[in-house]
Amino acid sequence: MSVKYKCSCCDEIIEGIPTFAWQKPLAYFEVPQEEREKIFLTEDLCVIEDKWFFVRGCIEIPVIGSEEPFIWGVWVSLSEANFMEFQKLLEMKERENFGPYFGWLNASIPVYPETENLKTMLHIRNNGIRPFIELEETDHPLSIEQKNGISIERVSELYAAIAHRK
Repeated sequence: MSVKYKCSCCDEIIEGIPTFAWQKPLAYFEVPQEEREKIFLTEDLCVIEDKWFFVRGCIEIPVIGSEEPFIWGVWVSLSEANFMEFQKLLEMKERENFGPYFGWLNASIPVYPETENLKTMLHIRNNGIRPFIELEETDHPLSIEQKNGISIERVSELYAAIAHRK
C-alpha cells in the first residue's frame, strides 16, 4: 500500500515517497561551458578531463511507517582505480560482492547544510540497480536522517522544499 501525505506548501495530496535526483555532478558545472562537450557523461557515469571520476547512486532515507525509502539521486567521486573497476562491473548481473568504494559526495542538497564533500561508501547492487550511497556517520543532518529515518511529515517538508523551491 502506497503512503499518502499532504504537501506542506500547497496542501496537495501526494501518493508515494518521492525521489529527487541530479542529472550531473556539481563538478560538471565547474567546467567552463565551452569545454563541457569534452566531458564524458551518461546517466550514471561522468569523467572530467580524465582526472575526476563520478558515479550516480542513491542516498536512501528510511521513512518511518513505510517500506519505501525517500531517495536522493546524487553523485559521488571515486578514485580512478575504483571507477575503472566499477565501470567493468556494470556488465555483470551479480556484482554486489564487490566494493564498497570510498567516495566524496559531489552534490549540494539545498535543504541541508552544505553536503558537498561528505564522506561516503558506494555499495554496488545487482541487476542494474543504482548503487546505494552510505554516508559516514556524523552529526550532519543528512547522515542523521539516513541512520534514524524520517517521519512522513518530514517527507512532506522535503517535497515542498524541492518541488516548490520553498
